Amino acid sequence: MINKKYLLLTVGLCSLMATQPAFSQESQPGNTSTTGGAQWGARDMTYRGSNYDVLDSTLIPKSRMAQHRKFLNHQYAFPAKPRNMWEVGVGLGLYNILGDVPSLMPWQKGGYGLDLQVRKSWGYVISTRLQYTYGIGKGLQWQESTNYRWNPAWNQYYNYSGNPLGLPTDMIVYNYRTETHQLNLDVIATICNINFHKARTGFNIYGFLGAGALAYKVRINALDANYQKYDFNSIIGNTPQIYQNRNSIRKKLQSAMDNTYETPGETEANRRRPSIFDGKTLDWAPSAGFGTEIRISKRVNIQVEERLIIPSSEDLLDGQRWDENVNGSPISSHSNDIINYLSVGVNFNLGNAKKSVEPLYWLNPLDFAYNELSSPRHMLLPEPILPDADGDGITDQFDKCPGTPAGVAVDSHGCPMDTDGDGVPDFRDKQLITPTECQPVDADGVGKCPCPEGCGVATQACGNIGAGSVTFENNAAKIRPSMQAQLATLAAQMQANPTCKVVITGAGNTSKIAQQRSWDRVNAIIEYMSEKHGIDRNRFIFQYGQAGDVNTVMYRSAMSGEEGPANVAPPFPNLRRD
Repeated sequence: MINKKYLLLTVGLCSLMATQPAFSQESQPGNTSTTGGAQWGARDMTYRGSNYDVLDSTLIPKSRMAQHRKFLNHQYAFPAKPRNMWEVGVGLGLYNILGDVPSLMPWQKGGYGLDLQVRKSWGYVISTRLQYTYGIGKGLQWQESTNYRWNPAWNQYYNYSGNPLGLPTDMIVYNYRTETHQLNLDVIATICNINFHKARTGFNIYGFLGAGALAYKVRINALDANYQKYDFNSIIGNTPQIYQNRNSIRKKLQSAMDNTYETPGETEANRRRPSIFDGKTLDWAPSAGFGTEIRISKRVNIQVEERLIIPSSEDLLDGQRWDENVNGSPISSHSNDIINYLSVGVNFNLGNAKKSVEPLYWLNPLDFAYNELSSPRHMLLPEPILPDADGDGITDQFDKCPGTPAGVAVDSHGCPMDTDGDGVPDFRDKQLITPTECQPVDADGVGKCPCPEGCGVATQACGNIGAGSVTFENNAAKIRPSMQAQLATLAAQMQANPTCKVVITGAGNTSKIAQQRSWDRVNAIIEYMSEKHGIDRNRFIFQYGQAGDVNTVMYRSAMSGEEGPANVAPPFPNLRRD
């Protein structure tokens, strides 16, 4: 019969352990810095306390490298599964047989178990484990046993009268010591690592189903050290058992009996008992259970587990199978025995930490997605479109002269061009080039010197071709999508004014590399305008290596009579960069 008190104790212990907080939860780094748009934490190739760096190719096995390359090249949305460590562990626990004879608790000199296990994760939820368990189960009845006539382990020593009342001549008390060896293959499902509100957990709950093989041998303590049968009547005393405490009865029995367990328990004739297993009975033994793990570090965790082992057809694990309430014929108790193993273990993660992550049941598969949403490192983002209210090519954020009239040439600050620097912008200057000695000028930009021929008439810009600037990223000479709309406007203006030329001026004269980069950028714009919009290259005046913002290329309409080359040889082609 199953000890209900023991089952309640088992459930209580497991529930208590399941409610304990994870005391080793991975801490979040306190100081972060921004690098390439991602906030990085401690030096472990992860950012903001995440599980691992998804972009790190050293963690991916060769079998999944093709998927990893597609992911890095934005050809596949899902990252490859990383290589993860193996877990090995050792455990110790309470080993009890729940059957016809009550089992003994550890404080009653009861059974114990030892186990060794190897576990491998195949995903973030499912893992498999191979576990070997060695168990010793002990049991001792506290009541008088009244129907042992069919049990050869007892009736060979003790007399059974067979009278109509069914009372034995000799009183006995059932007991046993069962030695088992078991090998299990378990499929484990973990649930706590998938978390929507934090990067990782230090606490896991799991359930498992197992298929296993069991080898066992039962022995009975039927005789004393002199191979004489026990006088159980005198051990228990004359006081009726119903008036005695069961624990006190067991203490009397354990004090009077030795621990030889010299008599083999009853076995079934059709069971396999190969000599290689010392005559132990073999049986299939499926099992199920649940457990919890507490993470101590990346390498170590503590495990508490409850396993129920259900042999396929065994009612003799405790040495007794006959119904105590039937006296006329051998009738079984109709319930197979169950093994209960409650254990505490220590597990270790084995593997190269530089090439393998922790077992996946400790990692949160949502971590990468959440971090990408917060601080993108891998996802493709559209080019930003910055506002430019007056359409002069200088974004409002940097435009020092907002509201410039349409078609007016501006400098890199968004202010109208003032070629002669007299304070009157070119589009209102009636004397476009006023010598310095003739300044200051009046409101029309005319100096104090005699006005030359044609002076006093506002110089007209070449049609409606406006000036502007194009900003490149550091070291790059590629026409980005954000530039294309601006250059399309310039192309339309040039097509509307087919006789006008445009000056393209690149800055950068501090070094050979800067000069070559300035050339590359000017050339990229001219080639883009020629190939994309069909503008004749000879309508551009090529200028590079000028003073100014090294990341900015200016363009403006050429002044009347202004000429220059459309093709210029690169100054230092061996220093050209993409």
